Amino acid sequence: MEFLPVNRNEMEERGWDQVDFVMVTGDAYVDHPSFSTAIITRILEKYGYKIGIIAQPDWKDVGSFKIFGMPRLGFLVNSGNIDSMVNHYTSFKKRRSKDIYSPGGEGGFRPDRAVTVYGNKIREAYKDVPIIIGGLESSLRRLGHYDYWDNKVRRSILIDSSADIIVYGMGEKTIVDIAEALDGGIPVDEITYITGTVYKTRDKSRAYDSIDLPDFEEISKDKKRYAESFKIQYENTDSINAKVLVEKYGSIYVVQNTPTPPLSQMELDDVYDMEYTREYHPIYEKDGGIPALTEVKFSIISSRGCFGGCSFCALTFHQGRVIQARSHESIIKEGKTFVEDSDFKGYIHDVGGPTANFRVKACDKQLKYGVCKDKQCLFPEKCENLNVDHSDYLDLLKKLRKIDGVKKVFIRSGIRYDYLLYEKDDEFIEELCKHHVSGQLKLAPEHVSPKVLRALGKPSFNIYKKFIDKYEKINKKMEMNQFVVPYFISSHPGSTMKEAVELAEYIRDMGHMPEQVQDYYPTPGTLSTCMFYTGIDPRTMEEIYIPNSFEEKKMQRALMQYRKKENYMLVLKALKQAGREDLIGFDKKCLIRPPKKR
Repeated sequence: MEFLPVNRNEMEERGWDQVDFVMVTGDAYVDHPSFSTAIITRILEKYGYKIGIIAQPDWKDVGSFKIFGMPRLGFLVNSGNIDSMVNHYTSFKKRRSKDIYSPGGEGGFRPDRAVTVYGNKIREAYKDVPIIIGGLESSLRRLGHYDYWDNKVRRSILIDSSADIIVYGMGEKTIVDIAEALDGGIPVDEITYITGTVYKTRDKSRAYDSIDLPDFEEISKDKKRYAESFKIQYENTDSINAKVLVEKYGSIYVVQNTPTPPLSQMELDDVYDMEYTREYHPIYEKDGGIPALTEVKFSIISSRGCFGGCSFCALTFHQGRVIQARSHESIIKEGKTFVEDSDFKGYIHDVGGPTANFRVKACDKQLKYGVCKDKQCLFPEKCENLNVDHSDYLDLLKKLRKIDGVKKVFIRSGIRYDYLLYEKDDEFIEELCKHHVSGQLKLAPEHVSPKVLRALGKPSFNIYKKFIDKYEKINKKMEMNQFVVPYFISSHPGSTMKEAVELAEYIRDMGHMPEQVQDYYPTPGTLSTCMFYTGIDPRTMEEIYIPNSFEEKKMQRALMQYRKKENYMLVLKALKQAGREDLIGFDKKCLIRPPKKR
């Protein structure tokens, strides 16, 4: 298996004088199924199209986008595996110096708002070429959206990037449909009928059986209208029951077609069974390779979709709530390829997806009616129709453990502990403790406060404590010394200083301070970001408290690591502000000692 061409010489070595599509991406070129660029380009190759890849072009030089000449059918553009602004900036808007998706892990290889910059540069190079944008950055910015970095509502990325079509969600089916339409001679502005796409038009009648969202002008000026618009979008993310959505920009309409149906097991297998080199392109060897590959090279994606419903997660907007799972045969086949790799040390690092132990659809009703628009599967309590079944996942893990050359199979992509607690017996958790934990099990209760947990879309903290009790008892029975590492989040909507102190008190009672803490980060496409911008919970349209100043965010973060000397003054200020001077003193329940008198 060889890499797809990354320059004109490699194209000509294949005997091509022109490519059908040029893929422009903000990541370095890694031909591995954990990278969206690899999947999309290999699928198009499978259907007979010739693809050239321009990875991390010099965005200041229009010539960088012309190295293959004008493609026969069009340009495909993504920012890479993650949003370029999240890649570049911390939650405090400080510039990051490193980028694991770039050569040697160094930063500076892609621009801010990469899809927009690339799209406009391509339009400068070739005025009339079709431009199709996709990936996470495009998918989550497909309609008017609040942008944390500009602190304002920005237009659909379709308009700002000068592109013709957005592919949103997981685009394997969609990109093939677009390619076949272009190959069949259909003008790009007439490709308005494909699911999983967003297009722009001056003729609103093209949007059949649609819902009108508030105009862009309204949502950019009125936060309540923004929250109303987001709620409509959030309720229309399922391929069975979603409607076409229309957002007006003056005389232009941006139209979001209904989502593409989830892939069947056979279709999902086909995606991951394609031949990939599973390496980064050799041009990066001199720079030390691409660090992001190390993270996933010996991990297996077993499923897609998540019905967890966490407010801060964009999965509902991007992958959807319907679980799609690969077959055991496909996964075992991939596992066996690891053994043949000279770098493999016998450890499969992960087998999972957005949530590792979601491998069956949430309920049978989804197959006919789609996901519920006004109800979650696990929040605030378990739905009576929820399928709780770990048997398939357990069987899969047992098979992977039996592969010759495999020493250990870990689960690192996240266990949903509440779902696991609802299982009828302890077989899975016992297997988990015995075979699949590397000394520490990472879980994400996120907070302890009922008010904040409601905003987060997470279950009662009592459920987490019940799981911890069971986990500790099973480890004790097996004479294993394994721990839980909980992830908590600071400054999420709904968290006043009172709730932040409540979380700090729980951390105190745990007996150890977390080494890493997570600040809430308002990214496009999430309920939490809508709350952050509007001060309104779109599910209820009620007001919610927002800790949005950097000073308050620093205090809430510092409370989670109150023992650090450098956090002392912030913790002192936070406790005084919360009226909790009782936690300043020498008692064992106190977080900090009083300041020294001068």
